[in-house]
Amino acid sequence: MSTEKLPTPPGLQPDEERNFGGYVSEHSNEDSMSESYKERDLLALHGQDPALNRKMCLVNNAIDELGWTPYHTKLFFLNGFGYAVDSLVMLLQSVIAGQAYMEFGEHGYETGMTIALYSGMFVGSLFWGLGADIIGRKHAFNFSLIICCIATIVAGGMPNWPSLGLFISLLGFGAGGNLVLDTTVFLEYLPGNKQWAVTLMAMWWGVGQAITGFIAWGFLVDEKWNCSSKETCTKSNNMGWRYVMFTSGALVLVMSVLRLTLVQLKETPKYLLGMREDKQVVDTFEYLAKKYNRPCSLTLEKLEACGELTMDNKKSFSLSETFGHLRGLFITRKTTLSTLMLWLSWIMMGLVYPLFYAFLPSYLASLGADLSVTEFEKWRNYALTNISGIFSPILAAWMCNIPLLGRRYTMLTGALLTATFFFAYTAVRTQDQNVGFSCTIAFCLNIYYGVLFAYTPEVLPSAHRATGNGIAIAGNRVMGALSAVIATEADTATSAPIFICGGLFAALGVVAALFPFEPYGRRSS
Repeated sequence: MSTEKLPTPPGLQPDEERNFGGYVSEHSNEDSMSESYKERDLLALHGQDPALNRKMCLVNNAIDELGWTPYHTKLFFLNGFGYAVDSLVMLLQSVIAGQAYMEFGEHGYETGMTIALYSGMFVGSLFWGLGADIIGRKHAFNFSLIICCIATIVAGGMPNWPSLGLFISLLGFGAGGNLVLDTTVFLEYLPGNKQWAVTLMAMWWGVGQAITGFIAWGFLVDEKWNCSSKETCTKSNNMGWRYVMFTSGALVLVMSVLRLTLVQLKETPKYLLGMREDKQVVDTFEYLAKKYNRPCSLTLEKLEACGELTMDNKKSFSLSETFGHLRGLFITRKTTLSTLMLWLSWIMMGLVYPLFYAFLPSYLASLGADLSVTEFEKWRNYALTNISGIFSPILAAWMCNIPLLGRRYTMLTGALLTATFFFAYTAVRTQDQNVGFSCTIAFCLNIYYGVLFAYTPEVLPSAHRATGNGIAIAGNRVMGALSAVIATEADTATSAPIFICGGLFAALGVVAALFPFEPYGRRSS
């Protein structure tokens, strides 16, 4: 790999203060300043367009100069709403599938809703991910949530299993894009010393899951809304699952309106750089600086002095443009290894977690565990488990900003804890133990998951970030759909998959510890 020095970007003064995300650089002469520039930006030495690297450093300086503003607070909450929506809609199909399947006479593939959701999310992750790198973050960010809202409400009125599956897949299509863009947009506006906030934002994932639990608890317990057998089940005596969909859709509608009216998102500067829109970059920073009374030293002249980009991104969907964004993820040996290990982690995660819970009940029953509960207790426990996942990203955000741990060892810690409780779960014999272990696993799992969601866009180059992030999540969804098929067709009484899943989760932690890049103290490119 070349170690040739990159020129110091214009406007980067030798005596300016450097304190980004946990470190202070003491370099003061021009040569060491060039080294400082390469050390501070995570991917500065890894094959990106040299002119783009220099411009990216100036933009990162401008973001740091701007600091945290009320605009970032709005993004934290409204992007967080997107996180909450994604987790909410992912659970909706599993919550309503049983009652809907009964109402429709149990005709069709029993786990069809799971496959429909993951299929929609697979397509959505790829479409919106690539689309966000081509047409921009702003449009994909706004439209994906609106699609979720419409599909959720309409799904609640469907008359049969296939039509319900169609709108569940459309719901997944919107959610798949939303999940890619929440982290991407938030990260690309964050100061370098606040990038840990992307991990903190994962707390909204637990909020969405908890909301699903409470809605289900409210509508799926009362017998007047929930039939008990397919022979007597009709739409009129089985409205519970429809109320769940209508209520969830209305909530997503409120979030969509708030996102469109309160944020009024401006296109991210890092996307605009890759599209050669230097003037719009400067205009964005000047607008934010003026609105929030912050300094802004970035000028168009400084950006233009960095040179012309050699990369040629276009705002058009084509095979050449698609392959261009894919190639951008494999420029050097280190970025290639990083991309492949990321995708492997997402793929493994998509298979391991759902399969564990598919095989666990039969295994525990074979050992004599009494896990029978009333409908009230079932949905109460479901809500409690999901509430437990809210607090772990708060801990993870603190942990990943500790130099000794960083992002990688925080993920290792979360994965090993989760694997430990996976194995311990096999000793559960009572309902109280079941609830306790479920809550503990939900907490530990979101330490790993929360950091992985944040780490993924951090280590991807800005010009191809949404594409790489979308493919990672798409791989996860393929495995999720596969796990639904395995759970239906395989013999769930065997215990081997449970211990294999626990071992694989521990392996996920080891893979995380071996990731090539550690973003702590570095700024995303």
